[in-house]
Amino acid sequence: MGQDTFDKGMKLRKQVLGADYVEKSMAAADDFSRPMQELSTEYCWGYVWNRPGLELRERSIINIAMISALNRPHELKLHVKAALGNGLTREQIREIILQVAVYCGVPAGIDSTRIAREAFAEVDAANAAQKG
Repeated sequence: MGQDTFDKGMKLRKQVLGADYVEKSMAAADDFSRPMQELSTEYCWGYVWNRPGLELRERSIINIAMISALNRPHELKLHVKAALGNGLTREQIREIILQVAVYCGVPAGIDSTRIAREAFAEVDAANAAQKG
């Protein structure tokens, strides 16, 4: 892939997840974790998320469903916040999680609902702090 793909990935990753989050993740990377940061940025964000065929909103829908099913709470919280920025409403996120509960199990739906509520609360707190 190369530097161009990495650069496109970094730009989109910052757009979707927030520049502060991405910059902190990259700055915290050490010799052990840096290759994972680079792989994620280049492959996930530079190659896959930048492909034509799906809008960012649609990619967020897919990610919320998959990450909920895989029980990855940290990534789920991050992607719920990103989904709001990609145009999903809280109600749509709730509906995705209900769908997960039916097909992946109620415990996955319950955990995902709790994590989404935490993400919403963090977004609300950040918005309130910005307003002063």
